[in-house]
Amino acid sequence: MSANNEFSFENPEYRKTYWHTTSHIMAQAVKRLYPDTKLAIGPAIENGFYYDFDSETTFTPEILEQIEAEMKKICKEKLKLERFELPRDEALELMKNEPYKVELINDLPEDAVISFYKQGDFTDLCAGPHLDSTGRVKGNAIKLTSCTGAYWRGDSNNKMLQRIYGVAYPKKDELDAYLQRIEEAKKRDHRKLGKELGLYMLTEEGPGFPFFLPKGMVLRNTLIDYWREVHKRYGYVEISTPMILNRQLWERSGHWDHYKDNMYFTQIDDEDYAIKPMNCPGGMLVYKSEPHSYRDLPLRCGELGLVHRHELSGALHGLFRVRCFTQDDAHIFMTREQMKDEIKNVTKLFDEVYSLFGLKYEIELSTMPEDHIGTVEEWEENQNILKDAITELGKTYVVNEGDGAFYGPKLDFHIEDCLGRTWQCGTIQLDSQLPERFELEYVGADGEKHRPVMIHRVVFGSIERFIGVITEHFGGAFPVWLSPVQVKVLPITDRTKDYAQEIADKLDAAGVRVETDFRSEKIGYKIREAQNLKIPYMLVVGDKEAENGTVSVRHRSEGDLGAVAYDEFESVIKDLIKNRK
Repeated sequence: MSANNEFSFENPEYRKTYWHTTSHIMAQAVKRLYPDTKLAIGPAIENGFYYDFDSETTFTPEILEQIEAEMKKICKEKLKLERFELPRDEALELMKNEPYKVELINDLPEDAVISFYKQGDFTDLCAGPHLDSTGRVKGNAIKLTSCTGAYWRGDSNNKMLQRIYGVAYPKKDELDAYLQRIEEAKKRDHRKLGKELGLYMLTEEGPGFPFFLPKGMVLRNTLIDYWREVHKRYGYVEISTPMILNRQLWERSGHWDHYKDNMYFTQIDDEDYAIKPMNCPGGMLVYKSEPHSYRDLPLRCGELGLVHRHELSGALHGLFRVRCFTQDDAHIFMTREQMKDEIKNVTKLFDEVYSLFGLKYEIELSTMPEDHIGTVEEWEENQNILKDAITELGKTYVVNEGDGAFYGPKLDFHIEDCLGRTWQCGTIQLDSQLPERFELEYVGADGEKHRPVMIHRVVFGSIERFIGVITEHFGGAFPVWLSPVQVKVLPITDRTKDYAQEIADKLDAAGVRVETDFRSEKIGYKIREAQNLKIPYMLVVGDKEAENGTVSVRHRSEGDLGAVAYDEFESVIKDLIKNRK
């Protein structure tokens, strides 16, 4: 990082330090206003900061405003932040009235450095770093956004604390822009839109297990049809593997040892079985089911596999975090010489898919974790192949140290939506371990048996999550080709019902998803309702249109487009659908 950028809010490290300092300012403000409050922790997070408090006072929106006002005063005081260290006994004495800090100190290793930061009359246990003064934080650009419950250390056996979330920016207009994006995000919340548009639902009877409604199934199946089309062009075959397989398989794959806490289990004929959390072990068995030659490779096997993973109830969130989802998986079996070209091929497929939805992306390389299988040398070689393939395509990446899968390094594709939010969807995982564990083989050009290498990859990540992402990205106003209902035909009077039905029948025969609205409502009401349902095109038909064989076209965002001959409209919408414009 150059000196010019070191103190820029564009620098993630500076931004994190800024928000961490603001969390300390918030804690100081709370202690001034409510001295009996006990402090827990207050880190910077992806979009701001939070601090957990144990207080008899309930932090209502009105109290949050008081805390904000006190924070502004602390910023104006320009208090210097001073770091100091203490031996364990002195640290415990200093924090004797802060039970959560005492617990944190006692949990530190014996040789740990115990550091504190002091700002005026406030001192907090903290590793830092921080800005040098509270005056560096602009008091008029701080906003406390919410207060929620949070268990101490995320453990439901511990006491429920109050967690205040906030955000801060160096300039007031930057804060205002951020808050405006948040409001827009609330309008686009896929849980809200899913209900309003009749796409999907979640119930108390199945927390984390989504239901897709008729219109949601149209959206889902249209997405899957595209998935199948693009994968066929890129040389994939499609397979399907069972949802339940026995314990021995999961022990062999390593999931029993490395992923058991996230799995569901059952017994069949007194034997242990697991409901699959991943599709890969089944893919291994498909490969092993027949002998292979080097001429068969690369073998690209795609699978839309329903998987189940145990998620904590507090982590569930609409379609973004569920317990059951369809992973658009693929497993590519290849020789080592083919690895780089296959990584490039997958990346090109990702390019095509994401660009269709108007989604930009950034790439993150995750390297060897502590809990891994395979040698360090294998890991380093595979990591270098991933790096070289991406670099040769002219793409950049950032390194996420130690976050690879237990069996291999990976490239994660973080897509960016229209609000600038990022979502981890696509991934390319390079694996030399499972082929070894399952003793996969192919006969090489030399007539000898060799071990293939494999790629695990998903492009959507999960169908459910990707639908949630694009619902928010498009605000429910899906492109014409993807919209559950593409055209709504609206007769002005009962006299034109027959003509409206004739138009609808023609569109249906042309492969257009169409509905009619024959209710005895005013046309303005019908139009508004169709627009609220985000239907791309409304065809208004009255006596004049029936007489001339025309339709009056309205677009959901562009409004009245005027009257055109029916055949002209059909040609236009068929082109939009066919070419996915």
